[in-house]
Amino acid sequence: MARISVSAPDVSHDTRAFIRAKLKLAPLPFLDGLKLHRAGPQSAVGQFIARRGGEANAPYWAYPWAGGLALARYLLDHPDLVAGRRVLDLGAGCGLVAIAAMKAGASSAIATDVDPDAIAAIALNAEANSVVVAAICDDPLGEPPPEVDLALAGDLFYEAGLAARAFDFLARCRAAGIATLIGDPGREHLPRERLLQLADYRLDDFGDAPGAAATAGAVFALA
Repeated sequence: MARISVSAPDVSHDTRAFIRAKLKLAPLPFLDGLKLHRAGPQSAVGQFIARRGGEANAPYWAYPWAGGLALARYLLDHPDLVAGRRVLDLGAGCGLVAIAAMKAGASSAIATDVDPDAIAAIALNAEANSVVVAAICDDPLGEPPPEVDLALAGDLFYEAGLAARAFDFLARCRAAGIATLIGDPGREHLPRERLLQLADYRLDDFGDAPGAAATAGAVFALA
């Protein structure tokens, strides 16, 4: 059984019980060998959140997103980037990127998110994939660069303020000698002119209608 390190306020047994009961554990066709607890049409995630006084929007931790999928695929295709290295997954959501890093040979992975429910999801998804992930409820973007070797950011450029903070943090990491990678489908606030594209994938993003054209998920480094 995998050991999971979890640090978060108010991560209740209710959240884990809900995820186990309502979010089906299923493989990801785009990522051979990986599986996640994923929300479906009958999962009632919004109702679960609303009952506790939160917003009834679909939470990020219940789904894999295009940027995270692309970044996870890139790590699995290039294990030399993570082998034996300490990894930080920013805004980890379901924890997919941290899990892929560990599968690719990272020595350790920290997954951070500001949502305590995400911490519960990361723990269960890491356990399902038999890897060790330290899941921490925190926003490190205003802090000094951490003691890691690789900082990863999937799907953090959907809102202007967050995008600016995320890029500034990654720039500080790079200046401190920490390698950085970004996964994103090209959302509005992605600063493409400051990035170097490394890979491009065709995949399904959360919210894509059945039968819709595949989304372009790309991986970038700071230029």
